[in-house]
Amino acid sequence: MPKIRFHKLAAIVVLIGFAAWMGTGAFSSVGSAANKQADAGKPAQPEAAKPGKAEAEPKAAPRTVAVVTPPRKTYARAIRISGLTEADKRAVLATRVNGVIEKLPVKQGDHVKTGDLVLMLAAEEKISNVDNAKQLLVQRKAELDAAEQLAKTGNLPKLQLDTARSNLTLAQSQLDTAQAELDRNEVKAPFDGVIDRIPVELGSSVMQGGEVATILKLDPVIARGEISERDLRYVKIGDEADVRLVNDQKVTGTVRYISRDASSQTRTFRVEVAIPNADGSIPAGMTAEITLSAEPTNAVMLPRSVVTLGDKGDLGIRAVGKDDKVAFFPIDLVDDTPHGLVLGGIPQDARIIVAGQELVKEGDLVKPVEADQATISKLIGEAAAGTQ
Repeated sequence: MPKIRFHKLAAIVVLIGFAAWMGTGAFSSVGSAANKQADAGKPAQPEAAKPGKAEAEPKAAPRTVAVVTPPRKTYARAIRISGLTEADKRAVLATRVNGVIEKLPVKQGDHVKTGDLVLMLAAEEKISNVDNAKQLLVQRKAELDAAEQLAKTGNLPKLQLDTARSNLTLAQSQLDTAQAELDRNEVKAPFDGVIDRIPVELGSSVMQGGEVATILKLDPVIARGEISERDLRYVKIGDEADVRLVNDQKVTGTVRYISRDASSQTRTFRVEVAIPNADGSIPAGMTAEITLSAEPTNAVMLPRSVVTLGDKGDLGIRAVGKDDKVAFFPIDLVDDTPHGLVLGGIPQDARIIVAGQELVKEGDLVKPVEADQATISKLIGEAAAGTQ
């Protein structure tokens, strides 16, 4: 076995000793101890000499906004809807039996009264039946008068008197039947109106149920439109309405009907306005703009630029309270005029921000400054120009 040399044995011993010293960790405190001894030799530094905390940042100055307290007035919401005029009544007249037109005393455009004859079919046989029934009725009446006289003197049995009365009743029934058959050959006006259309000619043959005339009642004429579900609560039957026709004719009517069943397609409600039309100058089927006035409400007029969106997406205005903090108020649009918006739902003492409202939010502290009349006039003027 070879012998280990001395210098190798010495190196191994040194290595083992160094590893044991490192394992104790004593070498890591050499520098720390020196630093502690150096600090111990120095005098304590006074507390005031130590650097202090950073000073707080200065608060931003309140933003300046222009405000105004507008005058309040009583306005009536104007609800404008598009519509058409139509006849108050419209009837398509038809025959009840087959026949040939013998009488046609009216023509298109004629005004007729209730019960006026519009058309009559040839009915020679039926006229004869009516005449015979009338003569029979006269005869039966005379027979009854004679029987009653004889019965009073006791020369006629009661049974024969009853027979005479029965014969008279039967004769009257026969006359009524004959007259009803004759009336079926006649077409009469069901109401006062104007004959708008006659698709047949005198002497032409018509079938039972065939159209022979169209009659319209145009007094009053009706302006019909559809109102939105949002505006329905502002209108009631009996309200006055202004109607502007497509030819710029302006008339006034009264709301006579409001549907209580919305259209499934548009979710709107039918509204009818009755317009006096004694001379028949307003025809049916003309385009019309209907303006309805809702119940008056307390509101203010402001330029369109003051309207903004709230945190929840509602349309409204921002105003300054007594504590100079910003508040948001949802609005009720009463009317949209060329001079500005008429807004409801705004508190009496609200100072409305007319400049700078988009730069602040609810709860902000601001510096309100009263807007001068020139600023308000400019804002309203710009709003009016925007509608032209």
